[in-house]
Amino acid sequence: MAGDGWKASDLAFTTRTGTPIEPRNFNRAFESHCRRAGVPRIRVHDTRHTCASLLAALDVHPRVAMRILRHSQISMTVDVYTQIPSPETRKALDRLNQSLDRSSEA
Repeated sequence: MAGDGWKASDLAFTTRTGTPIEPRNFNRAFESHCRRAGVPRIRVHDTRHTCASLLAALDVHPRVAMRILRHSQISMTVDVYTQIPSPETRKALDRLNQSLDRSSEA
């Protein structure tokens, strides 16, 4: 631990001493964690889109999501970041899946 050398901040991720992480080091660590977890390689930025979509799926008010993602305009959160499959889309994909399952049994 850093002890007396710790630098307090409001950052989500810091070095061991509390200072900002150099972006290349963060990306390298993130990719390493993805590899060890066995998940496909994704960009750190993609996690923001995932967060926005999960918040929407949980019926979090768009203004709250906007604040969490630190967007200055709600249109950025709703129009660019949030991907919500409609119930009709989900139903259509389920039917397609069932159809493909039946055709593979024949």
